[in-house]
Formats: sequence, C-alpha cells, structure tokens
Amino acid sequence: MKIFKHLGLVLGLFGLFALQQLGAQTSIGFRFGFSANNVVREPLENNEPTPQIRPVIQLGVPLEIRLNKFFANDILALTNLNLTISAGEFVSLVGTSCCGKSTLLRIIAGLTNHNSGTIQWHDLTAQKNLSFVFQDPALMPWATVRENVRLPLKLARIPKNMADLAINKSLELVGLAKFAKSYPRQLSGGMKMRVSIARTLVTSPTVLLMDEPFGALDDITRTQLNVELLNLWSQQSWTVIFVTHNIYEAVYLSNRVLVMAPRPGRVVADIVIDQPYPRSEEFRNSLVYSQYCQQVAHELSHGIMGQE
Repeated sequence: MKIFKHLGLVLGLFGLFALQQLGAQTSIGFRFGFSANNVVREPLENNEPTPQIRPVIQLGVPLEIRLNKFFANDILALTNLNLTISAGEFVSLVGTSCCGKSTLLRIIAGLTNHNSGTIQWHDLTAQKNLSFVFQDPALMPWATVRENVRLPLKLARIPKNMADLAINKSLELVGLAKFAKSYPRQLSGGMKMRVSIARTLVTSPTVLLMDEPFGALDDITRTQLNVELLNLWSQQSWTVIFVTHNIYEAVYLSNRVLVMAPRPGRVVADIVIDQPYPRSEEFRNSLVYSQYCQQVAHELSHGIMGQE
C-alpha cells in the first residue's frame, strides 16, 4: 500500500510539474497568471446551455471577478459572482459543502476554467506572484523538510546559494529552522502544514489562495496556526483568499467574510469585520466577536433556506 501511495504522490507532483510548464504557481511553487483585462470565454462542452448571466470576477489586488461556471453535467456551479478584492485584504469564503468555494478558488488560480465572464487583474506583478495552499500539505515523504521547501526553487532553477538563503528565511518565519533535516513522518499535522506554508513563502507570493489548509487539524493546533498566519500576513503584506467551513475561524482571521450558498453557488452576504489587528485572545472572547459570528451564521442559514 505504501508503494501505491508514494506512486500516487509522484504522479501528482508530475502533474504539478506539468502545470509549471504552462505557467502556473501553487504552494510548491508552480506559476500561473492572468493577462491584464483578460476575458476567458471557454467553449461550452457536452451541449451545455448558454448561461443567461455573465458575471465578472475582479480580485482587487486589485482583482475583479464576474463569472458563471457550469459543470459538464449541466449543473450551474457558480452564478452572479461580482467581487472586488483589494490589495492586502484577508477575505474568507464560508459556506456549506458543494457551494463552489473551492471551485472559485481554483478558477482564480487558473486551475479550472469558467464558462463566461471575466477575471481582471489590475496589478501585473500580483497576477504573476500567486501561490495556492491546499488542505493536504502534499509533502514528499522521502525528502527532508528543507528539500520539500526547496522544490519550487529547484523547478525554477534558482541557484543553490540564493535558494539556501530563501529556504533559511522561510523556515525561520514558520518556526521550523530546527527541523530542516527532519522527514515528514517525524512531524505533527501542524508542523506539516507549516512546511507547506514555508514552501509558499519561499516563492515570495503577493496573493495567497488557501483551500481549508487547517481543516484536518485539531482545534488547539488550528487556533495556534490562525495566530501564526495572521502574523505572517501582516509581515508579508499578502492578499489572502481563504476557504473554510469554520465560521469562528473566518471571523477571527478576516477583513471580510463572503458567505456562499449552494445550488447554484453564489455569494449571499459580504460582511466586513471592522476590528483592528493584531487580534488577540481577548477578541475571541469578546461580545463583538460573538456578534459577528452570529451574523455570519444567520446569513449562512438564510442563504441555505433561500435555495430550498
């Protein structure tokens, strides 16, 4: 079974290497991007109906997004999306399963096409420096922490001396400098996710897309990594788009929480969390935090009931 597991990981990494050749960047350093004012109109497949609404997505790095997404079985996955995300924002997407959160993230990343609409980047630098952190750390089990973090730099053919400096800095930022020679099997779940984040840091991204990166972790580790993520966000001046099912996590982390409802996937509320950073444990225990969580929960419930 271990052989098949390792073979699957090898094939997965090979696939990500292929993405790199197409110009994409994920959390292990593969690059992708959009042209300024690019309008992607993919031909519909399998006799899909023509969408009636043609929204655009703009991610305000600034990036603007308006789009529709159909799956091959004619299911309308996303509709009426009309978003602007500004540079330096921390925006969370919250919703039930099958509401299109991860699909939207992958469309922004260029890993999935949309059927109509536009994605407009207003900062050419931002569009070329985008990284994706998945829920699974996807570490190479045969490689040390250091070599896992090195992978995107190796694929980009960065000289070893320059790569070593970047790796050292990245590991220091996530608190893993003492574990550089350790192997994934020797790490806890939280430490593995820190390696994944370090692998992202080493590419110096401007935009960070995170698809439930802490979803499989226990609450204590998750809370600790939330704090560490906000510290890194503050230091690195990222624009973060963060997918989660956890209302409390979303409110704690975000400038804005976008509440999504399913069938079809759509944004039903855009809630501004008007509280200063850094956010301490005192904020988690405050009345205002509780009120924001209740507001998100209410909008989420209302959105689900509205589609029944």
